[in-house]
Amino acid sequence: MKIDRLETIHLCFEYDEGFTYAGGTCSARVTTLVLVHTDTGAVGIGSGYSHPGLMELVLQHQLAPFLQGEDPTQVEALWEKMYRITRWYGRKGAAMTAIGALDTALWDLRGQAAGQPVWRLLGGQRSTCPAYASALLWNDVDALAAEAARHIENGFRRVKMRLGRSSEYDVAAVQAVRQAIGPDNDMLVDGSMRYNNQTAREMAAQLETHSAFWFEEPFEPENLEAFTSLRQDVRVPLAAGENEFGLQGFKELIRNQAVDIVQPDASRCGGITETKRVADAAQAAGLRVATHSWSDALAIVANAHVISNAPNGITVEVDQTGNPLVEQLLNEPLEISDGQLALSEAPGLGVSLNQAVIESHRLSDPFNLANGSYSDMVFGPDFFRPAGPYV
Repeated sequence: MKIDRLETIHLCFEYDEGFTYAGGTCSARVTTLVLVHTDTGAVGIGSGYSHPGLMELVLQHQLAPFLQGEDPTQVEALWEKMYRITRWYGRKGAAMTAIGALDTALWDLRGQAAGQPVWRLLGGQRSTCPAYASALLWNDVDALAAEAARHIENGFRRVKMRLGRSSEYDVAAVQAVRQAIGPDNDMLVDGSMRYNNQTAREMAAQLETHSAFWFEEPFEPENLEAFTSLRQDVRVPLAAGENEFGLQGFKELIRNQAVDIVQPDASRCGGITETKRVADAAQAAGLRVATHSWSDALAIVANAHVISNAPNGITVEVDQTGNPLVEQLLNEPLEISDGQLALSEAPGLGVSLNQAVIESHRLSDPFNLANGSYSDMVFGPDFFRPAGPYV
């Protein structure tokens, strides 16, 4: 089996109303799918979460010719080749994301060639993975409580909420969500990078009182010193990593003893290969791993294949904001029961793409992305409306 060609598919979904968060109001979502076609007819699929134009440049205008004719099952060797080719402008950001999208597709092909699901090739023994509902954006406190209860009714046992709006709001929201989900379910908290040293400690005390499962990104990711200092003073576990790329980036988190839980994402940090390396490094340091996913269902599945087999793996993130790139992209919708995401026994990633959804949301020109707030990426000054200072 040899690689014949790469196909890139860029998708965009626009909300009718969107949701409010620390960055303003999210108006749309975007992701890139990569299909690796082979001379045998087998096709591997992966995804990457970055600007579609940047993904197109790296994937089709540089990496594609270097992969043509290669054996796709030589995943690690091809990862190193792609990394060397893009090192001068890469190592982080869009280049690493593009490598990761291809890497995930190669793992899919490796599993198909072996007749085994990826989770088993990675050494896993179980075809399920713990998952949490990720939503609970800035909203009326009563509405947050009702939403949290609905996620529990839908089969989740963990929910994640976004804080960092104001001290008064944060305290009320934590109390309401904890009451809504009860003591036997887990409450995860994202600090939205909105705290300083003092307010982070004050909020951590509140989270300890209400048995929060983790406190994610209270500070901007570059401020490792603040993470390290806070971790020494509080008991609620600290989590971070969605803004990090590659094993070398996560080694900085680990070396600085900044967090208790690292959060790589196969669709951002370098694919299944690099996510597995991050999980292994975290395990060696006595830390846990819980993957970030905020782009599409394929990314969630790829992350789950890693977490399901990792001894230190905790959970995967499942976007619950009404995003069809998560809810409808796969012909086999994500199934959550009693807090567990089901993984297929089929070879490779065990999923296929819903062509109707792809055609409905396909971007005709990845270099001509409409201005908007894409949750993590903002284009056009009219859409740059971050929240004011934390009160």
